[in-house]
Amino acid sequence: MANKQLSQAKKAKEDEFYTQLEDIEAELKHYKKHFEGKTVLCNCDDPRMSNFFYYFVLNFHLLGLKKLITTCYKNQDPDLFSVSATEQAVYLVYEGEDIGMPPNPNIAGLAHPLKGDGDFRSEECIEFLKEADIVVTNPPFSLFREYITQLVDQKKSFIVLGNQNAITYKEIFQYVRDNQLWLGYKFGDMKFRVPDHYEERPTRFWIDEKGKKWRSLGNICWFTNLDIQKRHEELILYKKYSPEEYPHYDNYDAINVDKTADIPCDYDGVMGVPITYLDKHNPDQFEVVGLMASTSINEYNAGYPYINGEKKYARILIRKRK
Repeated sequence: MANKQLSQAKKAKEDEFYTQLEDIEAELKHYKKHFEGKTVLCNCDDPRMSNFFYYFVLNFHLLGLKKLITTCYKNQDPDLFSVSATEQAVYLVYEGEDIGMPPNPNIAGLAHPLKGDGDFRSEECIEFLKEADIVVTNPPFSLFREYITQLVDQKKSFIVLGNQNAITYKEIFQYVRDNQLWLGYKFGDMKFRVPDHYEERPTRFWIDEKGKKWRSLGNICWFTNLDIQKRHEELILYKKYSPEEYPHYDNYDAINVDKTADIPCDYDGVMGVPITYLDKHNPDQFEVVGLMASTSINEYNAGYPYINGEKKYARILIRKRK
């Protein structure tokens, strides 16, 4: 039990990535119509340090929000904005009152203690979730499967950050295939503040001139189930199918397409395309039928793709809509 707790504590520390305000603004500007009259929950966010909290307080009246609720896990580092250290999990409910310009030390006085540790799976945090209309946050990457499953089970709208690799998780891909989850606008490299206790990495890690630690990740994307203009933009296709350019897989009845731009306009069968295709996916133009991304074969995954005995990169299986 002690080893398990130590492992969980280490994982929690590794999950502390603080999203930058400019990245939040760049994504959420596309969802403005969805927020009016809604209660927003940021359930992985200490209001004393979260830029998600900061964004929604600054834009509360512009978006026409009804209420903002933030909750945090106790292991988050409240020293990010020079607030005295504590391991207390807290929550804050904001309804548009004047609290000054956050983040500032006064925010700490408005936060209330939670009974438990602030885990999004706890009973008290689930009660906040039930009250919310839209969830917006950067959840723990190591718990992403559980996090998204909970949101879908609770029938909640959401805009959350995640790792591109999560697309290949069975628990996540089923929602992609069934059109219950899709990608937002940002897809690719993103930088995050990390706590002082974060261990240095050989790559994509630096310390700025103020001594603050940073890490960038090259495979970050936003996941959402809110309708956005991007997912209705039609791909313009011009290439023609030929057996030489588009070989079949050894282990699945589909042709291989190396680039999204190379999808043939005249092929009606199943095609294997790069995972990055989902950034351009239009559900009115193509349907997602499966995945080839691991050795674990199941109803969603046909195993890694092979051509003439050679293993290829992971592929999303799609088919043109009739």
